[in-house]
Amino acid sequence: MSPLDNTTARAMASPRPLRLISRRTATYAVVLAVAGLVLAPIVSIVVTAWRGDAELWPHLAAYVLPVAFRDTALLLLGVAAITGTVGVGTAWLVTTYRFPFRNALLWLLPLPLATPTYIVAYVYVDLFDALGFAQRMLQAVFGIASPATWLINVRSLPGAIFVIGFVLYPYVYLSARALFQMQSAPLIEAARILGATRWRLIRDVALPLARPALAVGLSLALLETLNDIGASEYLGVRTVTLSVFTTWLNRSSLPGAAQISCFMLAIVMALVMLERHGRRRRGYGIPAQDARMTAPIVLHGSTAWLATFVCAVPVVIGFALPAGYLLHATLARGLLSGFDPALGRHAIVTVALAAAATAVTILLGLIIATAWQFARGRLMAACSNVASLGYAIPGTVLALGLLAPLVLVDEALNAMVRLFGGAGIGLLLAGSAAALVIAYVIRFLAISIGLMRAGFARITRDFDDAARLLGAGPAALARTIHLPLLRPAVWGAALLVFVDCLKELPATLLLRPLNVETLATYVYQFATRGDFEEGALAALLIVAAGVLPIMHMTGIADAAMAPDVEASSA
Repeated sequence: MSPLDNTTARAMASPRPLRLISRRTATYAVVLAVAGLVLAPIVSIVVTAWRGDAELWPHLAAYVLPVAFRDTALLLLGVAAITGTVGVGTAWLVTTYRFPFRNALLWLLPLPLATPTYIVAYVYVDLFDALGFAQRMLQAVFGIASPATWLINVRSLPGAIFVIGFVLYPYVYLSARALFQMQSAPLIEAARILGATRWRLIRDVALPLARPALAVGLSLALLETLNDIGASEYLGVRTVTLSVFTTWLNRSSLPGAAQISCFMLAIVMALVMLERHGRRRRGYGIPAQDARMTAPIVLHGSTAWLATFVCAVPVVIGFALPAGYLLHATLARGLLSGFDPALGRHAIVTVALAAAATAVTILLGLIIATAWQFARGRLMAACSNVASLGYAIPGTVLALGLLAPLVLVDEALNAMVRLFGGAGIGLLLAGSAAALVIAYVIRFLAISIGLMRAGFARITRDFDDAARLLGAGPAALARTIHLPLLRPAVWGAALLVFVDCLKELPATLLLRPLNVETLATYVYQFATRGDFEEGALAALLIVAAGVLPIMHMTGIADAAMAPDVEASSA
């Protein structure tokens, strides 16, 4: 090759490394910025708490925190007991046995996740109150003079444990079932050959196998319990989250709320460490030729119907009864014929906010997952883990921590405008819906990152190598290979994030601008006024919107396991 050809080749090749460097630099900048965005509210809370409120803190330490920590600890323990027992038990039944309506229950068992805890709390209070349906039925049918003594008091700590536990058990169910599906065949067959009974299979196989799933599922369920404010407030349980809320709004003490939030973040860190401890050195490897499900055992007679009943009870409590009540209240109150025009406006605002947050969350999740896949290193791994911390931060704490950073950004923008002779633009972020979108993005970015990384894990590197040999650059690689193969993960993440934004109550209550309502706050306003049934249509819309992504994710999981099921049956 001539010197001229060498010079031409170098000239043609030189821009490509520069473009690659610029892309990599831009990607690192985005990931670092997102990690900083997630850390900002945590740092803000610590700084605010450090400045403190010397006069209020003795009162909080003596009268607020002991009760709040006691109720929070008991609530977490009770919810852990219900979600762990129901989640693992139902997952083991539908994976290991075949009984009437099993196929339908596979789809129905995850559906309680579509019903927010605060809506279920409102429903059960209406059902079990003094003039509720349950007490009227006991009086009319059984002639019981004092039916309240026969029913659970929903407005209590046990009532809150009951409601929240039967809504959040699918977190454990989904993770436990996925683990049982992947790992059950060789171990169960070996146990059967050795003569293990059903109870020994549960004790010696199911429970040890479920330890990693319990760690993951329980941590998610307990984090959601900590995030809850609507159900605990309505049911009269004074949790740490509610203490942050009341200290901030009722006592007008931002430093006091920040101090309580620091203790709450310590609880969150303990839960995360518990989850890591539960999964430590607990990887179950099965050879590729044994990666299959065992054929379910067919149950007969009363045992089969007992299994159906056990799996149907949590579906009825967590989904069917609340959804049926909302539908009945909507029709009985004539909320469809006498449609409230304000509800239409609130629904449009809710969808717009959720859609904006979902778009940003999916884009950032895709960028971070791509960077983690192709630019692995300690810094990238650390930034990716930090960006996923938002889901562990309760909405109340997140809203509290975002205030100071947003105000600082607004002040910087106003200073720049005045520097160029302007009059200032006011609170552009802190006083608008942008604050809500930012809070949603921080809170639910972990969902997007997790599903994108799972999607990348299913793409073999052979596709990338073949495309590069054919001269495809990073943009062509992403456009022609990665994005088409990531489409299920993208849609699944978008659905889950969108519905979580629709349901989010604590952050929305604290950060929404004046005169802005979402469906969640619309329902909350009716509940606090003691007329929840007037908000039944809005609650029904939230529940209906949540059904689609839950069924979508269940369908994806079943489709992924279908070949193994067919192979094991053959």
